[in-house]
Amino acid sequence: MELIQQTDGITAYLAADDTIDHGHPLVRETAARLRRDAPDAHAYARAAFEFVRDTVTHSIDADDPRVTRRASEVLEQRTGICYAKAHALVALLRAESIPAALCYQNLGVLHGLVALKLPGRESWSRIDPRGNKPGVDAQFSLDEERLAFPVDPESNEEDYPMLYAAPHPAVLAVLRSAPDRETLCKTLPTAL
Repeated sequence: MELIQQTDGITAYLAADDTIDHGHPLVRETAARLRRDAPDAHAYARAAFEFVRDTVTHSIDADDPRVTRRASEVLEQRTGICYAKAHALVALLRAESIPAALCYQNLGVLHGLVALKLPGRESWSRIDPRGNKPGVDAQFSLDEERLAFPVDPESNEEDYPMLYAAPHPAVLAVLRSAPDRETLCKTLPTAL
């Protein structure tokens, strides 16, 4: 699948906003801590991915009722659904000047992923910080996708090729309106 930038150029994929708040002190502090042990952009991107995947619980897996949206909230509370975890990873990547985008799959409900473009690479690579559990084994891989969930076209699942600089409005709407995870799960978008 060819990934398509929603916005030309790279600048938008380095920007901060209300959700991808990579200027927030907690995001900056976390990025600096991860950077200390990373000799280059590739090692930093892997460390950021593994940090979000492994230390931020997926709120459904953890039965955590909290709904997080902003990257700083996700890092502070260490929980979130796939969209929130993607927001945190994008913020950590952008905090270290690595272009990062949000992208989505339709798996019956919308699933959030991240795409990044490391220095020296021509193309974007999709990664999935959702979090592993039995039957789910997402890995940091730039050449061969190792996502949490491969799509099943026979079940009308699909990968969306668009790379968004900001979270999709449908995602933001449900994250902002849900008072708890149970409500959130009942209102997840089913398509873009």
